Amino acid sequence: MAKQFDVVVIGGGLAGASCALSIAKTNPSLTIAVVEANQVSGDYHPSFDDRSIALAQQSVEYLQQLNLFEPSAPYTAAIKKVSVSDRGHFGKAHIHCDEFAKPSLGYVVEVNPFGRALYQRLTQASITLYCPDSVNSIKQGLNNNELSLQSGEKLNAKLLVIADGAQSPTRKLLGLRFNTQPYEQDAIIANVEVAGGHNNHAYERFTEHGPMALLPMSNNRYSLVWCMAKPQVELHTALNESDFLNTLQHAFGYRAGQFAKVGTRTSYPLVYGQAESLTAHRTVVIGNAAHAIHPIAGQGFNLGLRDVQVLSHLIAISKNELGGYAFTREYSLKRSSDIKTVMTLTDALVRLFSNSSRVLAFGRSIGLFSMDLFPALKAPLAKQLMGQVKQGTRL
Repeated sequence: MAKQFDVVVIGGGLAGASCALSIAKTNPSLTIAVVEANQVSGDYHPSFDDRSIALAQQSVEYLQQLNLFEPSAPYTAAIKKVSVSDRGHFGKAHIHCDEFAKPSLGYVVEVNPFGRALYQRLTQASITLYCPDSVNSIKQGLNNNELSLQSGEKLNAKLLVIADGAQSPTRKLLGLRFNTQPYEQDAIIANVEVAGGHNNHAYERFTEHGPMALLPMSNNRYSLVWCMAKPQVELHTALNESDFLNTLQHAFGYRAGQFAKVGTRTSYPLVYGQAESLTAHRTVVIGNAAHAIHPIAGQGFNLGLRDVQVLSHLIAISKNELGGYAFTREYSLKRSSDIKTVMTLTDALVRLFSNSSRVLAFGRSIGLFSMDLFPALKAPLAKQLMGQVKQGTRL
């Protein structure tokens, strides 16, 4: 006999774990299960790598409401100021949290310890966890989706939540295509120690080879995201530590200080992608399974967390309509605008600053200069960085 659940979440990574815990917190009467394909042993969870993510201030506030985030945790660092510049051109813009009466613009969080903390909370909550396990097949019924798992277990879900990443096998089982467009660039990811400290100052810098970002971390470190063509990535990752630091210093300059050490360097390809639909029969798709964006603006997990917020809210007010057509349609309507806005703006930002046209370069410089000169012009960018989307797009 299939086991009955109100909600089954596929994926126990950042998006899936946050989603299950959020639903459990805001809807304690519901029965919830999480299916996670990766084996978790001790402190090791293969879904959580050595990258860092930027949490917008709005995301921080939401996670704090759920008791899922502590700003004083050793794996977090506040972002007080963001500087945006275009290498070789005069325009620059600076955004400080004090200008908007906020304690920070957000936080940088190390994925590995943060993810493990979320997973630990999963094991302690009233949530049934199937791990390691995965979905073999999905049988759609009028009032539920019946899931057959690799282990032989069968689960009935009034609502299925797909949160198993950009390569989601569960999304593929339902025939939902994921349309992607490569940026023809990879991102080098590394932690870089800076002499003298970072003063909670983040940097976005656009160069002729691609954008780069430095996000403040604990222990006087920056999380580096350095985007460039794949052949260049291979050359840079092969450099010894001294040569890599010299090359980074030359590309970025000394505005962030002198780079003293660099940790393990990894890379991954960059794509722009979106699921053809955010919903299917009694199913919603969230997080990276629904959308993949360029990392330069640090919006990826924040966008997924807003998926979680909307979904949790709709579940709380759905009563007997959980998972039905009206429910999934409402979810799609409430999320489509925010997702489209963030994806479009992020893609436009990358393409605008990757163009070598002198006319565009001059226009970029004027834009950044004007933004820094007139506070009203920087407010929309600051609000986007802090996750303050237009009223009605979240709930």
